[in-house]
Parts: sequence; C-alpha cells; structure tokens
Amino acid sequence: METTSRVGAQAPAAEGGQQVPSARRTVDGYLLAPFPWYGLDEAFTGPRWLMQVGMAADGAVEHGSIGHGDEPSVRNEGTEDKEKFAVVVTVAGNPARRTADGTGLLEATSVSSAAWLAGVGLLSFTWPGQMDHTLRDDWLEQQTETAWVLADDLAGDDWSPLSLPVDGVPTPFHYRESEFGWVLAGSTQEGVHVGAYGRGMSAYGLGFAMIKDITTYAA
Repeated sequence: METTSRVGAQAPAAEGGQQVPSARRTVDGYLLAPFPWYGLDEAFTGPRWLMQVGMAADGAVEHGSIGHGDEPSVRNEGTEDKEKFAVVVTVAGNPARRTADGTGLLEATSVSSAAWLAGVGLLSFTWPGQMDHTLRDDWLEQQTETAWVLADDLAGDDWSPLSLPVDGVPTPFHYRESEFGWVLAGSTQEGVHVGAYGRGMSAYGLGFAMIKDITTYAA
C-alpha cells in the first residue's frame, strides 16, 4: 500500500508536545498552499483556530491542521476528561516526485499519510497518567512508531469503516479509537486527503467542508 515518507511530516511541537502558540496563529503558511483547506462544516458553531503547516523537503506546503473546540493541553491531566476538541488535518494529494534540486525523491501522499499525521497529532496532546517527564519521550517515540504501523494498514482490524459528509457528500473514512481519543482518515473529491483526531467530541456526528477563506481563522 502506498505510504508517505515521515521526513517533514511530523507534527511541530514545543517542550512537552505543546504546539507553539505564536506559530499556531500564523496564517501565512496556509496561504502558500496550492490546495484547499478543510475544517468541520457549519454544523459546528464553536471556536476554530489555526495550528501549523508542514512542508516537504523541497519547501512546498504539504499539510496543515485546523483546531475546533477547546484548545487542548498536555500537562494538565485533570482537564483531559473535560476538554472537547477535534483537529482536522488536510494533506495535499501529491504523486511521487523529485525534489526541487533533483537530488532526491519525495514519496507520494495518501490516506495513510493523513491517518499517520492525525495519529501523531493526538499523541502530541496526550500525557499518560503516572508517567513522569523523563519517561514520556520514550513512550512518545514508541507510540509514534505504532501510529505509523497502524496508518500503513488501513485494511487491518484496528480500523472500522465510517461514512461522514464532506462538502455534503457521504464519504468513506477509516476510523479507530484508543484510550487517548479517536483518529480517522479519508479522501475528498478535491483531491486532498483529510485526517482528524479528537477527544470529548464524538466523531460520528462530524461533517467536513472546504474552508472558503482561511484568513478568517487567524486570531
């Protein structure tokens, strides 16, 4: 099955896995993308916020995330059961291609790319109980590898089919739950892949829509 390289595809994070607030609010990177961005549809009326974009080795914008609901924390374990959020990840539908300097090859993106980015995104906002700071790095590395393996096997037993609307059209997704939250991934008619992850909000009632003006999301 087609997969994507993990080079340049990791969720940006600061210490403790928390994403940098100043970078989260910057819309410039989103405006450079040659593909449309997706978020939850108009049925969701809560807060929406920018996170960060990711770039390929040749500098092209390849993916990015939009947050919905409560901005999740990592360290404050007491808020984990109270936070309600969903993050939508849009991934460019790119074929395998050479880097701009012609010295390397960028692997194709796929639904697996969206599934892995969503899985890693959920982990970045997860701090297991009874685990100190020194152990979390090892735990995160192990869980990140597990997320990659799961994303590379979307036909496996860990995933269930789920149909959700994308721009009003019923669309098939791959869906899985864990003790940390849920993850899903699928493709759109616009040629991009969409992943999502969240906690406290049911994935079964969600719908996705193309964002008409990404600048309205900037704080």
